[in-house]
Amino acid sequence: MITIVSLMRSLTVRSQLTKTTRDFHLSAVTEAARKGTREKARKKKVKVEVKKVGFIPHNQRNKGLNLSKVNKHIDDSWKAIPKDNCYVGKYYRWAEYTVAEAIQCHRETHHPSMYNVPNAPLNVEIELNMQAEKANRFVDNFNRMAMIPHKFDHGDERKILAFTKENDLIAEARQAGASLVGGVELIKDITNGDLLLTDYDFIIAHTNILPELVSLRGLLKRKFPNPRSETLGTNLTEMIKKFSDGISYAATKDEHQQDFGIITTCIGTLDMDEKYLEENLISLLKDVNSMRPKREGKFITRVLLKSPPSSEQLKINPFIYVPEQGTFNNSRKTKSTEPVEEDDESEAAEPVRATN
Repeated sequence: MITIVSLMRSLTVRSQLTKTTRDFHLSAVTEAARKGTREKARKKKVKVEVKKVGFIPHNQRNKGLNLSKVNKHIDDSWKAIPKDNCYVGKYYRWAEYTVAEAIQCHRETHHPSMYNVPNAPLNVEIELNMQAEKANRFVDNFNRMAMIPHKFDHGDERKILAFTKENDLIAEARQAGASLVGGVELIKDITNGDLLLTDYDFIIAHTNILPELVSLRGLLKRKFPNPRSETLGTNLTEMIKKFSDGISYAATKDEHQQDFGIITTCIGTLDMDEKYLEENLISLLKDVNSMRPKREGKFITRVLLKSPPSSEQLKINPFIYVPEQGTFNNSRKTKSTEPVEEDDESEAAEPVRATN
């Protein structure tokens, strides 16, 4: 019995020693595993600092990456003039046409024997140098309405709301083509919510109703009539004809080349008289040139005449009608004060520029 009891005791002591040794060994492994997990968790908690990049001028972006950017201002004055009618276009200057010649070329391609669209629209594409007075400044995008001498079907339904007091002026505005004309009673209808301003594209006003119209400044916002946008004046008939029959155009800068801007608009249809189309083009070019910045150099760089569905584009010389450079008589300030003298000066200077 004593032997059996002593044997049992020895087995119990041995099992306790083995358990203690195993626990000691496993505790070291577990501690090492915990240490590695904690280090990983600490690394995850480290905040990654994101460096904010400020505004970078367009001419310094992608600096040092050797990216070949094509200049959209095309100058082929250094190329040779073709001596005959058969030549490779990329090695010679673009041929310049008169407006009458360009219209006749488009009429030939739109003949019933070819495209069969004799009344196709005649579009003009005007390329601009949008650099401002300083080298690192550029002219902002602008939208304008150019008054033309010969109206055509531009395809837009333009609703015009006119404000004036006198009954004679109200009748005159209605006869000119305004969608709705009124005075103080019209202002009350708008204030009460009986009339929606969103139904009208253009809002013009006579100067005699300006004090009463101030109450609508908050509702009209950017559409509030003002002399700078030529929606406020004394000649309602002229303003209504301009906004109903004029040419609407927008100058847009290129996203990657800030000094390059382009205007694309329509000046008439091919079935119109050539002189009418040329006079519409002249009015458009003079209106565009009135936005030129006060600096030396060209503002209008190139003018192309197009007529869909044809992809043909014909270059004309715009500096027969507007000054090329060096004078600022057609600036925004002089245009609003002396428009008649401005046209006379530009026309008087044309022959001198043409001979240079």
